[in-house]
Amino acid sequence: MHFSKDHINALETRTRAHFINSLSGFKSANLIGTQDRQGNTNLSIVSSVIHLGANPPLMGMIIRPHNVPRHTFENIMQTGLYTINHVNQSIYEQAHQTSARYDKDESEFEATGLTPEYLLDFSAPFVKESRLKYSVKLVEHQHLAINDTEFVIGEIVDVYVDDNAVQTDGFIDLQAIDTVAISGLDCYYTGDKLARLPYAKKKL
Repeated sequence: MHFSKDHINALETRTRAHFINSLSGFKSANLIGTQDRQGNTNLSIVSSVIHLGANPPLMGMIIRPHNVPRHTFENIMQTGLYTINHVNQSIYEQAHQTSARYDKDESEFEATGLTPEYLLDFSAPFVKESRLKYSVKLVEHQHLAINDTEFVIGEIVDVYVDDNAVQTDGFIDLQAIDTVAISGLDCYYTGDKLARLPYAKKKL
């Protein structure tokens, strides 16, 4: 099949969204936990979390246009703190439900049955049921004029992960903690490891 730009633009809005969102392949499934200064908690699923660097440890994510209330983005801008929590097989349906539009005073934790967890003195809530989660402090934010999205960059503060997932060389085995992936907007996958390959060098 061949889809030209004109063909893509002519697709029905939801069909086009499914099609374009599937092109990037498997994406990470993460729950972003935030809390405003009044103590209202928010939880939203995001599939655009990307690694930006290891020293300092940075993560970026794209938040959709702010033409409707975006409680996650508003809370991050207000407090500068948030958590990123991997979605696993046990909670993917609850995680997906957080994409529904809840009011500001309605907590997605309560609506979905997920449990807010506060670790050390970090004010943003973690998801207790997540098996790999980390706290993040906002360091930079850029508005992308091309499509009115927001690019949020944060530095990792603390990481919490199941003991059986971290190997001796620092590699985290996501299959061991049942982390799931997303394709498109609503399709969830489990991941089976093929192999870890050695560091690639030019063959002589």
